[in-house]
Amino acid sequence: MDIIFIEELRAETWIGIYPREKAMSQTVEISLHIGVSTASAGASDDIRDTVDYAVVVERLRADLSGSHFNLLEKLAEHVATWLLENFAAQWVRVSIAKLGMMPGVKRVGVIIERSV
Repeated sequence: MDIIFIEELRAETWIGIYPREKAMSQTVEISLHIGVSTASAGASDDIRDTVDYAVVVERLRADLSGSHFNLLEKLAEHVATWLLENFAAQWVRVSIAKLGMMPGVKRVGVIIERSV
């Protein structure tokens, strides 16, 4: 299995349980590792034979912009399931972080791995 990765993607979504978090969307930082076979693309040199990361980024940002999650864990599960179902991934690692949520802490987050 090969891995296509997207690191430190910034996206807007509604995330949190506190009233101040529900008042406005927040920027989250997402890193993705998508397990797929790239053998066909390596042979053909054709984007149609692999996961188009530009499409992943565009569609994920659109999906998240209209969604609300209470917990990062739920957001990570949503993204993992979305990748497995929409991009024929066999395995995914999803890392999601909230930025600047606590004084003296750069980011807090969760990392999950899922497979079919």
